[in-house]
Amino acid sequence: MNNHLKPLYVTSGEPAGIGPDICLTLAKRIDERPVVVFADIFLLEARAEKLNINVKLTLYVGQTSPSEENELYVEHIALTEPVVDGQLNPKNAAYVIEQLKRSAVYALEKKSVGVATAPVQKSVINDAGIVFSGHTEYYQEIAGVERVVMMLATKQLRVALVTTHLPLKDVASAITATRLTQVIDILIQDLKEKFKINAPRILVCGLNPHAGEGGYLGTEEIEVIDPVLKSYQEKGEKISLTLPADTLFTPSHLKNADAVLAMYHDQGLPVLKSQGFGEAINITLGLPFIRTSVDHGTALTLAGTGQAKASSLHVAVDLALQLASSK
Repeated sequence: MNNHLKPLYVTSGEPAGIGPDICLTLAKRIDERPVVVFADIFLLEARAEKLNINVKLTLYVGQTSPSEENELYVEHIALTEPVVDGQLNPKNAAYVIEQLKRSAVYALEKKSVGVATAPVQKSVINDAGIVFSGHTEYYQEIAGVERVVMMLATKQLRVALVTTHLPLKDVASAITATRLTQVIDILIQDLKEKFKINAPRILVCGLNPHAGEGGYLGTEEIEVIDPVLKSYQEKGEKISLTLPADTLFTPSHLKNADAVLAMYHDQGLPVLKSQGFGEAINITLGLPFIRTSVDHGTALTLAGTGQAKASSLHVAVDLALQLASSK
């Protein structure tokens, strides 16, 4: 199967959340290649009936043409137990993991161009006795790569992270020269190769207030971060030294940037999500396949109500298809 005919897979995520709801809206699309949802087809059927959505659910058996309008390709994965909208059930955690496993295996085996993911509920997976810290870490482990980079993006802004799901007290010690080098290498490479930006311009946040204020508010910038950044500048990369995060995210700075590198999760992502929540997406850089995701959680209280917004999923699918076409 050539690249043009390979499908993009979409995981429907936590069955008690809004994942099935927003995946059903993909039936309205007519795409350049098959888009296939991993889900229990009977769950989708029941949710579609509850939401009064007119959709033809078609089992995917290798079709090479895109689905028609109001048709949704589905690869059936059976639930362990029936789902009650909005109520988590650890017995269905294995169903969620199976979606992720298949999506990764298919991509690694070149049976697909990649995956876009709907939200999962990490707590209920761990409650089931499955150690799980997130999509990003799961795909990193199954792909066998040493480092991946979480990057969130809107139409106006891309923010990549040096550290992700760490307690704040552990962030400073996690920022080492080795980690920074690995993250920056992946960021530059994927901006060039996946996003086709020949000479990416990257702004880097300092870890401390005022980027350490010359050492008075912390020395990580002087001792660890800036020496690494200087080495990239010497190689001709368009990357800044550390800048105060409270002024970096201003229009005058961002107009000259293709991406921002933040030191920790809540340094960069609140700014990005305030600009484009519901339209932002998560991209995992450094994987040997395309992976995009929504920027929101499972929204259990909205499941089956018809109030869930599917815009982030559609943007995630759009970008995954765009990146696949540019390969």
